[in-house]
Amino acid sequence: MARTLASPRPAPAPGSRFRQSAGRQHHAGPLTYVLLVLAAVVSLFPLYWNVVAASHTGERVVEAPAPLLPGKRLLDNLEFAWNQVDMGEALINTTVVAGLVALSTVLFATLAGFAFARLPFRGRGLLLSLVVATMTVPPQLSVIPLYQIITDLGWFDQLQSVVLPSLVAAFGVFFMRQFLVEALPVELVEAARMDGAHSLRIIWHVVFPVAKPAMAVLGMLVFVQAWNDFFWPFIALTPDGNPTLQVALAGLGAGNHSVDQAVVLTGALISTVPLLLVFALLGKHIVGGITAGAVKS
Repeated sequence: MARTLASPRPAPAPGSRFRQSAGRQHHAGPLTYVLLVLAAVVSLFPLYWNVVAASHTGERVVEAPAPLLPGKRLLDNLEFAWNQVDMGEALINTTVVAGLVALSTVLFATLAGFAFARLPFRGRGLLLSLVVATMTVPPQLSVIPLYQIITDLGWFDQLQSVVLPSLVAAFGVFFMRQFLVEALPVELVEAARMDGAHSLRIIWHVVFPVAKPAMAVLGMLVFVQAWNDFFWPFIALTPDGNPTLQVALAGLGAGNHSVDQAVVLTGALISTVPLLLVFALLGKHIVGGITAGAVKS
């Protein structure tokens, strides 16, 4: 009696194994959670120690070993830091400066990025190269001519001296251009033009909705950078005039012969809290925008 041989099982097509597992839900192992907890602890420890240092005296902060548990002087240090310099005015000034810089950078960078990505014009590649090349120039080289300009215009110790030089950034233009090259099809722009839409309508109804995830990320990055900027505001503004938070912190905690480090760290804590609130309120939308821009069909 002849035995029938079973036909060999066909080999899976290339990539089919990945397609079969694409819909499965993968669960993280214990090692993943341990690493995530360690990363969270390392990331949050500087903020925790800032709170601890702000709750002690200046002498205790500089002692060794450093304190690791909160003290009882947090409210006293907060009141002293708030009153030693006008922290309320500094908060308002910093919010105005960071908000205006973020809004203007997002707007102008999106417009320029759209032009470099989808508008054909002569010298586009050369001009984009020049824009990117400006990121290699150290900002210290422009301090002297910029200072002469603001003094000639009478803008010294005025907020416009900090806002106007930062209305747009080369990084923002390059960032938006790279995003729109991938996310904005040429056919979509051409279809809008065939329907009779002019450039402003295309930007408002086509470009802005497509670029919204990148605009949210860029706005957050620029806002944080402008909030923490110290070098140029310290030159253009004074602690007794219209200071931003970083300029106000430079004159905080000064005594007759020493600097109270606890008061300085208390001021740093005050300047950090608004950023934490912004991330707490808008973090979900920003992360959602990043993931929306990263998923492709």
